[in-house]
Amino acid sequence: MQRRDGNKTRFLGEGDAPLELAFKLHHENKLKEAAQAYRTSIQINPKNAVAWSNLGTVLRKLEHTDAALACAKRGLSLDPCNPGYLTNLGNVLTDLDRRDEALAAHAKAFALWPDDFLVRKNYANSLREFGHFEQALTHYRAAAAMKPDNNGVKWDITMTLLHLGRFEDGWAKFYTRWKAPEAKMRPIEARPWSGQDLKGKTILVHGEQGFGDTVLCSRYLSMVKLRGGRVILECKKPLHKLFSTIPGIDRIAEYGEIDEPFDYQVPIMSLPVVFKTDLDTVPPVPELLVPDTPTPQARKLLDVAGEAFKVGIVWSGSVTFKGNKKRAVGVERFIPLASIPGVQLYSLQKGPCEKELYEAGADALIWDLSGELNDFTDTTAILKQLDLVIMTDSSVAHVAGSIGCPIWNLLNYKPYWLYLSHREDCPWYPSMRLIRQAEPGNWDKVFDRVAVELEKAATLKKAGLWEWPSVRNDSIELSGKRSVAA
Repeated sequence: MQRRDGNKTRFLGEGDAPLELAFKLHHENKLKEAAQAYRTSIQINPKNAVAWSNLGTVLRKLEHTDAALACAKRGLSLDPCNPGYLTNLGNVLTDLDRRDEALAAHAKAFALWPDDFLVRKNYANSLREFGHFEQALTHYRAAAAMKPDNNGVKWDITMTLLHLGRFEDGWAKFYTRWKAPEAKMRPIEARPWSGQDLKGKTILVHGEQGFGDTVLCSRYLSMVKLRGGRVILECKKPLHKLFSTIPGIDRIAEYGEIDEPFDYQVPIMSLPVVFKTDLDTVPPVPELLVPDTPTPQARKLLDVAGEAFKVGIVWSGSVTFKGNKKRAVGVERFIPLASIPGVQLYSLQKGPCEKELYEAGADALIWDLSGELNDFTDTTAILKQLDLVIMTDSSVAHVAGSIGCPIWNLLNYKPYWLYLSHREDCPWYPSMRLIRQAEPGNWDKVFDRVAVELEKAATLKKAGLWEWPSVRNDSIELSGKRSVAA
């Protein structure tokens, strides 16, 4: 939110009651009310640059991105060299994946206002979004020096280090996630575990983020057990059955169900930190439960396809995830793949986006298995019957990768840190292939490539040459006969 007039120290808006009200509502994060107040101010004075620019920031948060861009441009046209308006414009252009324009706007704002925290941080955000991680890190660190107590920028530094694969530095700062503005750390009255011997002790390992991150770090549970003691895992109910075959878990409980004392506690996402994981020491995938057969209806739909190349698809992760808009696509992107000879597509999509299959009229082309997915073990049972999964990133990618299912994970330009950059393999999931956007926001080239590769894969299946890839699965044996570094 801008109240400064360029480099001047005075505030704008005194005597403009709607604008003052808009500032107040904006500060209180009452976005719809703030937008209306900014509109009222603009109707009084259409040349009010700060009202136009701030209306753009509010509309951006409300995800009215096209309108936000127009407002940001209007504000800047009234004051072309205002660094605040330039950085606001850069933020909207970043959301729209307009890389060159976004970086140019931020660079100009930075040149005019090099000592402003938000200008510097916004520039770093845009650089990171477009894959310039080293440059982003430089600007984040400069911003952190301006405001040493700002926990948000500390977390930005941490995530940038992880994107760069600099795990040692990244893990050392990973605790800052609990200090970020949106953090919701649960108060647990037990000593934090940092790798101590656990003989004669009980430890609570508790989930802290989404399903995917919990599946990702479930591989560490057997390593915790090797330190001795009793291991209690607290996680969301849909994961309980899936994790029931992982060696070393003494009890799995839902949140709020723990009725016994424990000596230590550790968030599950802290386990890579505790075990000092780097790219050479990523533990093997966990032993998840895979039922022998899927549900009867799923079995029927799979069997009727005969020898076809069976491909599961997912086009969206959780719609409540902040970054889902950039990582997800619509089902229509997958429809042309159904016309490839010898291929049968199956929808594994769950949640609000399930209905898109029917809204697009594609349910005859893509057979819907979503109704057969009541928990994650239903998912693993179906995955084992498929030849391939093609999807945008979500929790199913972690599950498929964990059981060794061949998976093509379609990634936006700046994906989750786990997938690093400029590589097509994933150190955490040997059966996963990464197919990335070559340009920000450009899914066309991704799906053109998928179509070519899928036709090749179907031909290999017909020739009897398609196989599930071998997966590194040197499971930890609690007898001590074989283990990874713990």
